[in-house]
Amino acid sequence: MLHLISTMTIRTGSADALLAAARTVIAETRKEPGNISYDLLHSTTQPDIFVFLERWRDRAALDAHLQADHFKAWRKAGENVVLSRKIEIISDAKIETL
Repeated sequence: MLHLISTMTIRTGSADALLAAARTVIAETRKEPGNISYDLLHSTTQPDIFVFLERWRDRAALDAHLQADHFKAWRKAGENVVLSRKIEIISDAKIETL
């Protein structure tokens, strides 16, 4: 199993736009084979920080997700909203930072 943590810093005041764009990717990703969980959290102390917490059966399932049309649409929608992103992939063997 893989755990993925994606921490995003967004433009101040764009939380509503981010959440609107995220609704589709969340709903569609939860239907994907190999997805165990896919949740978006919003910091209560830093309003410009959002975190996706994801669990995947294996790397092949995650790789398929990264090629899915709804994921590509999500990344495109975030181009003007997301200022920075840190992605960490945690497996039994190692922690990988993208």
